Amino acid sequence: MVERVLAVIPSLNEEKFIEGPLRMLLAASRTLPMRIVIADGGSTDRTQEIVQDFAKQNPNLVFISYPKKRQGPATNETVKAYGDGIEYLIRIDAHANYPEDYCQRLVEEADSMKAASVVVAMHTMGITPFQKAVAAAQNSRLGNGGSAHRLVGQEGMWIDHGHHALMRIDAFRAVGGYDETFLLNEDAELDTRLGKAGYKIWLTGKTSLIYYPRGEPDKLFKQYRDYGKGRAHTIIKHRVWPKLRHLLPAAVLPAAVLGLFGPFYWLAYVPVYTWIAVCLGYGVVLAIKAGDVQIAMAGPAVLIMHSAWSIGFWSEVLRSFRERGK
Repeated sequence: MVERVLAVIPSLNEEKFIEGPLRMLLAASRTLPMRIVIADGGSTDRTQEIVQDFAKQNPNLVFISYPKKRQGPATNETVKAYGDGIEYLIRIDAHANYPEDYCQRLVEEADSMKAASVVVAMHTMGITPFQKAVAAAQNSRLGNGGSAHRLVGQEGMWIDHGHHALMRIDAFRAVGGYDETFLLNEDAELDTRLGKAGYKIWLTGKTSLIYYPRGEPDKLFKQYRDYGKGRAHTIIKHRVWPKLRHLLPAAVLPAAVLGLFGPFYWLAYVPVYTWIAVCLGYGVVLAIKAGDVQIAMAGPAVLIMHSAWSIGFWSEVLRSFRERGK
């Protein structure tokens, strides 16, 4: 059968997670002609060994190494090497669980809606106590800002950005693929170029995924700092106005700086202490609703997410100004 789908899993030290998404793709490939590529950024755990064991039994599974340890470059390299003559690209995250019919539903939606890109809803789930708190935070409006791909219903909708799942390879190539200067937020930046080029993005309600968040506060902070940098990079590159859900977390660092003047004028404390109180109180509300006292840690998790995002955002804005001044 002629392959219709190119599926890629960018990986880096994913021995705990890689088998689930890989088995899903292999099962899907029995009825949906598919080339599966694991694009590894230099794993030092058992990831490569696990994939190569699967590849021995599955000729449609390919393992490649690439020098840049990020999803965007991994996907670009995969499309460059294996995308010729294939209609659809499906990007899979190792840190996620997928329903068995995930790929089939994506292709059906792309065919029926004539969309250049089909994106999906994402529900976050935790295993450890801190992960569960982070998941509760990310699933809430305070944590996700009301992102469409967190709230979609069964009917689906046309949107300007969502969690990447499927894309027509001709559209992906036409806009130049992922911008490899982005650490994170490369998906939103690519969606911006797709929209400017006249391509349409469909958020499906027919399938979704479960994502496992960072399990340690320092890794969560680094992730959201990079998210903030990426969003600022996108805004600056395309000269677009940030949305309200971006402006609110961006205000956290200025509020904290303003708080430094509190000893001289007490009202300077109000913005930052209001933010802290809202986040901690929201965590308590989520814990009461869930009937789990551990979920109260969602409040501190949101504090980490917002503060890291704001620091990353403003550091990228300042970097841009310095670059322009040279």
